[in-house]
Amino acid sequence: MIQEAKVLAEEVGVSGACKTMGIPRSTFYYTQELKNPSPRRDPPRKLSSEEEEEIRKKLNSKRFQDKTPREVYAALLDEGTYFCSWRTMYRVLKKHDEVRERRDQLRHPVYKKPELLASKPNQVWSWDITKLLGPKKWTYYYLYVILDIYSRYVPGWMIAERQTASLARVLISETCEKQGIKKEQLTLHADRGGPMIAKSMALLLAELGVSKSHSRPYNSDDNPYSEAQFKTMKYRPDFPERFENKANASDWARSFFNWYDYEHYHSSLGLLTPADVHYGRAHKIIQQRQQVLQMAYEKHPERFVKGPPEHPTLPEAVWINPPPSRKKGGNWKMTGKPNFPSDNLEVRQGFFELSPHAT
Repeated sequence: MIQEAKVLAEEVGVSGACKTMGIPRSTFYYTQELKNPSPRRDPPRKLSSEEEEEIRKKLNSKRFQDKTPREVYAALLDEGTYFCSWRTMYRVLKKHDEVRERRDQLRHPVYKKPELLASKPNQVWSWDITKLLGPKKWTYYYLYVILDIYSRYVPGWMIAERQTASLARVLISETCEKQGIKKEQLTLHADRGGPMIAKSMALLLAELGVSKSHSRPYNSDDNPYSEAQFKTMKYRPDFPERFENKANASDWARSFFNWYDYEHYHSSLGLLTPADVHYGRAHKIIQQRQQVLQMAYEKHPERFVKGPPEHPTLPEAVWINPPPSRKKGGNWKMTGKPNFPSDNLEVRQGFFELSPHAT
């Protein structure tokens, strides 16, 4: 139809031909432009292919290969040379898929995530040090705490005026002796603080036959149990804003750890105290509590709409960074009697404090 309109237009004109054929004049003219496109000219500011290649060679030269286009632009200006703007340099690099991190940067190594499992007490301990504010500004006391991640029991702690590996060695060696730790029995986990990664500490653990484990750098989530225990401590209603002296800090810590180990019903331990779990009394206590619940159910069964109540159980195992397959499996539940130390084991009285020779 457009072709017929074109032939007719030679006789009656474009307007008459379009009116006769029923075609808009804009459509007629548009089809003519498509058939005879005007030649496209490059913008006058466009760099030639030779200029682009020269810029690429300059940017990728040994001198400038690890510098950004901004830096190259400035350096060339200082030398009295101008090729193009730094934005154009980026466009040239992008055109050839060469936009990347050009600066020479340190590559941090990939650290393996620690994966630790404890299925009974005295298998995995974690330890850490926290600051306690002293009587004046910029004065501190340092609280060293060892925690059993399975039972949440604190087998050893101390207060000191400084943070050193030598003091930590005393605490760890005496705590292992008090708990009767045998070679190849225990793994000790810590972050990467100075006392934790000291060479003298590694030598002590090797002598004791204790395996060492460390958190990844800049990752506080790898030592969650110690961090949670410190939060429990510092959110106690009677936690002082400052301690008057070292003796005052030790007295408060002794009272806190006595409460935490022997009176605190831990929600992650089936509402048992850490000492009950650590020293093998958990199974007997759970049985006694279950009997009380059963008697209450038999007396008033209508009050228990979901059936006979069951006492919370202990976790079968505790992880630091469980593998992905374990994360999807839900909570660990204990079946049968746990493998705890003998019920006849004498419960430790008191807490380890800094020996006189290590103050």
